[in-house]
Amino acid sequence: MSEKFLMTPEGYEKMIEEMRDLQKNQRPNIIKEIEEARAKGDLSENAEYHAAKEKHALIEKRISELSKKINNVQVIDPKTVSKDKVGFGCKINLFDVDNESEIDYVIVGEEESDPNNGKISINSPIAQALLGKEVGDEVTVKVPAGKRRFEIEEIL
Repeated sequence: MSEKFLMTPEGYEKMIEEMRDLQKNQRPNIIKEIEEARAKGDLSENAEYHAAKEKHALIEKRISELSKKINNVQVIDPKTVSKDKVGFGCKINLFDVDNESEIDYVIVGEEESDPNNGKISINSPIAQALLGKEVGDEVTVKVPAGKRRFEIEEIL
């Protein structure tokens, strides 16, 4: 049995929207492209046909991946999570001790991770170091660039 993974309602909705688009738009469109390419004759030398078949395989693979994930997701609404300690879905305002700057992160599921926009995976080293900590705590995190020290200023 597959392991459950965490996701915010926003991330779950995006996954559902992608699945709908793949099933209702992209899959029918590529099937139509395959039929049109097939109608042009000799399939062994038909580049359009082979490209369409390859695209169809990628769409089917993604549908399968999303289906498995949708069936194994645990949606957690950040509004229901306590803000006493850092946990899934929390927005955390940190003070980077070494760079003397502030940074905000939201701890999200692996699928939703977007570090460039402040969304870090619950499995990331920074999130792992922060989980369970409180305002005022300082953590040291080993990252690819070395070690970074953060002080938790606010949990939102």
